[in-house]
Amino acid sequence: MLGSFQVLDDGQPRRTPDGTSVYWRGVFPRAEAQIVEGSWDVAGLRGTGSFDWTVEDVFLPERRTMIHAGAPLDNQWKRWPGITYALPAQAWVGPHHSAVITGIARAGIDALIQLAGEKTPRGRTSLLCENPQVQEAVGRADAILNAGRVYRSAMITELWNTIAAGKETSLEQRARCRLAAIYAADSAREAMDLVYRHGGSTSFQRASRLAECWRDLHVVGQTVTLAPEWYPIGGRVYLGMDPGARLR
Repeated sequence: MLGSFQVLDDGQPRRTPDGTSVYWRGVFPRAEAQIVEGSWDVAGLRGTGSFDWTVEDVFLPERRTMIHAGAPLDNQWKRWPGITYALPAQAWVGPHHSAVITGIARAGIDALIQLAGEKTPRGRTSLLCENPQVQEAVGRADAILNAGRVYRSAMITELWNTIAAGKETSLEQRARCRLAAIYAADSAREAMDLVYRHGGSTSFQRASRLAECWRDLHVVGQTVTLAPEWYPIGGRVYLGMDPGARLR
């Protein structure tokens, strides 16, 4: 089992020189942990099996620990060969959740397409797909989603090519990669809200695919790696200001 924790010095959390809390991750045997029942009671992503758990008076050897990616954001895997392991943390922290949310949005668009070809709305004589507003919603949602995905792919590719050429990535490149991840997530949210609205009453039925995608997408979108605070962090880089420990 993998969990996050803080290291205490004289009873106080250990911090970096700028005062940021330092979190660590540790791996514990299942038998040493106590699961907190009912701790994963959420609107979406209910099937992930996530839960809280606690351990008490357990010795954790150093070989089963690692610093939590966050502050400072360093790459703990660069000692291994290959471009993948040499990528800066900003190429996977943020983009990893962003890829999940854009995938869910794609499923949401597909759900509306399927629904529109089968459903005749109440009081109508034609299928939902024959409604020009639904046609526009599908086309617009697809364009919005793909715009965000292309931006994200381009920025990750740029970092990949920089590392492959034996060069160091710049702070501006890393900032743009994080911004691309956030923008892709926001694009996915916009696209999902658009198709959800045009699903009519089917969208709010708990068992419908549209409802499932909408719930799951918005839960992913609440993660700290996709928080809107990354826009001003990236903006500070472009303005020549210190972005803070989360991006350096």
